[in-house]
Amino acid sequence: MWPGPVAKGQNYVRVCGSLCMGVLQPDHFFFTDLHCLPWLINVSESQGPGTVLQSFPLNCSSYIPTLKLLYVQPPTTFFNPPSLTRWKGSYVVQLTLSSSARLDALAVNHYELQLQLTCGNQTVKGPLSVNVHQDPDHIQCTGRFVSPAGEVIKVPETVTPGARLYTLLLPGLELQGAQMNITSAQDPPHFPGPFSINRQGWLQAPPQGLKGQAEKIFQLQILVNFGPSRSCRGTLIVEVLPAPSSQVTFLEQNQNITIPEDLVPGSMVAQVQARGFDIRYEILLPVPCPLFSIGRADGVVRTTAPLDLAGATGAAITTLQVKAFERLQPWASDELHLTVNVTPVNRWPPRCLPALLVTQIPETAPVGTMLSTFSCADPDSPGSTLDYQLRFHSPPGLSSFCLSDRILEVNATLDCDTPGACFQHRASILVLDGGQPLMTTEVPVLVLVTPVNEFSPACVPRTFRVREDAGPRTLLGSVVGMDMDYPHDNIEYYISGGSATFAVDRLSGEVHLLGPLDYEQLRLYKLTVLVTDYSQDKDPTHHRSGSCTITIEVEDVNDHAPECEPPFQELTIHASPSRRMEVTKVSCRVPQEPQRLAFSYSIVGGNSQSRFSLQGAVLVYNDLMLGPPWPEQPHTYELLICVADAGPSIPHLSTTATIIVHLVPWRASTAATSTHRATVPSMMTPLLVTDTEALWQPEPWFVVVLTVTSALLLLALGWFFSRLLRGSAQGLQAPSKPAQALLLNSIQGTEGSTEGFMEAPRMETSQAPSSIMSLHFDGRAQDSRTGRDYLFNTSTGAWRWL
Repeated sequence: MWPGPVAKGQNYVRVCGSLCMGVLQPDHFFFTDLHCLPWLINVSESQGPGTVLQSFPLNCSSYIPTLKLLYVQPPTTFFNPPSLTRWKGSYVVQLTLSSSARLDALAVNHYELQLQLTCGNQTVKGPLSVNVHQDPDHIQCTGRFVSPAGEVIKVPETVTPGARLYTLLLPGLELQGAQMNITSAQDPPHFPGPFSINRQGWLQAPPQGLKGQAEKIFQLQILVNFGPSRSCRGTLIVEVLPAPSSQVTFLEQNQNITIPEDLVPGSMVAQVQARGFDIRYEILLPVPCPLFSIGRADGVVRTTAPLDLAGATGAAITTLQVKAFERLQPWASDELHLTVNVTPVNRWPPRCLPALLVTQIPETAPVGTMLSTFSCADPDSPGSTLDYQLRFHSPPGLSSFCLSDRILEVNATLDCDTPGACFQHRASILVLDGGQPLMTTEVPVLVLVTPVNEFSPACVPRTFRVREDAGPRTLLGSVVGMDMDYPHDNIEYYISGGSATFAVDRLSGEVHLLGPLDYEQLRLYKLTVLVTDYSQDKDPTHHRSGSCTITIEVEDVNDHAPECEPPFQELTIHASPSRRMEVTKVSCRVPQEPQRLAFSYSIVGGNSQSRFSLQGAVLVYNDLMLGPPWPEQPHTYELLICVADAGPSIPHLSTTATIIVHLVPWRASTAATSTHRATVPSMMTPLLVTDTEALWQPEPWFVVVLTVTSALLLLALGWFFSRLLRGSAQGLQAPSKPAQALLLNSIQGTEGSTEGFMEAPRMETSQAPSSIMSLHFDGRAQDSRTGRDYLFNTSTGAWRWL
């Protein structure tokens, strides 16, 4: 398969074991062969230089293609670059072996050629695999054996007779059963005896040996025959060396070396030295030797692999058999036993599982509760005893936990109910081994103590006072809740059953007024406040609650004016000069607050000659001749008495009672002083007359004319009435217009206005004072234009100014 990049519009097509790719040209909309390369080629190792491995056509429309050999893996020069030859409108690609090609299936049996094909602006890369298989009929003689100079063998003259001097190695020789013969002459006296070669390719010394043949060179022609017409020839040259003039001996015998196991590969272990000429060294045993090697020229023994006592079997003690020999006379040699002792080195710290201890426990966990366990081992010395130390970091020195036989346990009572007590405990367990140098491992420990909602919140009963005239949203006070669980202020407040008059803030506990209060209806409220904690447990739905009772006392506010019974009195008294007498007593109360009995009384109007005074609620007539002369005619006094509540309550509200006193002067004919009273029942409701006046705006000239006419009419009426009153004044014995006063409430401030009344003629009478009681006014109002108060009778329509 071709794994290289493929441009957009390309498609792969596999045909007859080859991998083909085409390009769909957008302007022509037909499929054109771009290339078709075989992806696998099988080649016999018997193929020689110039062999055509593969030949195939290539069609690249409108362009000149190029095919390059990028590289070969494994690297070799056995393959020529691909050639392109144009033939009948297309191209023919040939892949051939180079002149240096020597295919050998035993050496390399697979090559991968990376090719790059370019057709116009399309470039594709892909691998081409070449498999080399063995050819049983192909035997190839290679190496210096078949070269003109031949293979040179140097042997000492002291070699053992018949000893193996050389082995001829040919690929596939052991499979073919080849025959080997020495074809060159070995006649004496030049040859001491014949050399021989067997079927395994072993060249053996003559039976007579080579003693005394020093400095001689023997050339041997070898014929290797594999069967009919299949053979090869080569040359072996045996050069006999003289016997060594001295013996090879080691300076020290049977050395013992001790090394640590932490030596890195390539470290020097020891150096052996031997006497001799041009000495070489090699390790005879053990074979193979995976841990050590020796320098062939300098005799330095070095490590070739890590000396891991735990992982390498038999690495603790290794005995090396080292041979020293002369390079030109290998038979001149000596042997040495070198024992290497590897001592353990504390290279690795202890390893613990788990490497991090993270756990959480509730604050109510009892002492001795197991939090976590872990295990540790020393890679350098499995099974050795380790030492454990528990160290605290946050807070330092805290002994809430302890370590017992690799088990982390609770050591003290945990408490999250004080500030800063419930937090993450950070600690570490230090694990120490007993090696040298001392190696340690630190296992971090993180313990999270979670809070538990242990205690129910509570609050202190409170008493609040509030004026009955307090407005909505008035703050009465705060309910203070307490919780022994930390944090102590995570409390929510509720009023049990709800309340339309009061509300408590859910978080602050402040109690506010919602609705109006009335001291006269309800003076005391008792509310049950529920306190509930939150966020004091690992489970956010776990709450505890408590309650307390708060008392709200409503303070009385003077919001009702006194009412007098009766509100209007009309009296007739007969008094003589220099005499003091009690006229009447004003009786007032507050119906909504019967317990309120303290009032203050004062005359605020009508006491023109100061003949009346108040002693508490009693109206007293006092004529001590201190004022003006005693009147000879009856006189009427309209007294306005202000009755106000007294005491600490504020504001002080008041009302006005009206008392009309008809004073009849003393005469000799009067047998006794008497007082006649006429009262208006308190249940009589004063009549308030209201007239709505429409606005009319006349022309200016009309206003002028009307003003002049009205002025003239008033002058005429004034002259007429003055004449009429002058004549009637002589026959009057007492005031003629009794009226009934209207109870006024100064808090409510009710005012009546009457407009457009027709003024009725005044009704006068000359009857005795006792007949005056039959007439009375049952209403009181204020003129809208002048602002003066007047009394009126709703039945007759009579009225008079006050």
